[in-house]
Amino acid sequence: MTDPVATHVQDGVGEPDALERLWTPYRMAYIRGESKPEDPSEEQCPFCRIPGLDDADGLVVHRGELAFVVLNLYPYSAGHLMVCPYRHVAEYVDTTDAEAVEMAELTKTALRVLRSVSGAPGFNIGMNQGVAGGAGIAAHLHQHVVPRWVGDANFMPIIGRTKTLPELLGDTRDLLARAWPA
Repeated sequence: MTDPVATHVQDGVGEPDALERLWTPYRMAYIRGESKPEDPSEEQCPFCRIPGLDDADGLVVHRGELAFVVLNLYPYSAGHLMVCPYRHVAEYVDTTDAEAVEMAELTKTALRVLRSVSGAPGFNIGMNQGVAGGAGIAAHLHQHVVPRWVGDANFMPIIGRTKTLPELLGDTRDLLARAWPA
């Protein structure tokens, strides 16, 4: 595919900016908000609907008293979990002390379980708050727990437009749920 920026510069319009470009048009679905709820209400929120499903259908790994652990439907890597309060709350500062404590405990357990079943040597843990902060579903707080391996973010997603996930989400959920301490 011809680089439209380079062609545009060759046509004498604009100045080159010395940036290399890797085109990732598949990201437009995320940028356009496709598959997101139409409104931020509890009725449209997937994180509010998931607890009403059985664990296998909802990809729920563990249910706590105030929060639950669920597999990400669009994982960055195998075993990508999210820790979500049951309550429809958007900001971490708006969680109750009890919710924050339980989310922290579930995150620690998620790290231990993921490391024990997958041998992941590293993790990314974080919350994206607000649309500007990168939250795909900004109306309901969720903390990502992403297992990482050296070289896992290689050329495949960028150039090959392919993500390599070694097992089905349902199988990953079953494995993690069985390993979760009682």
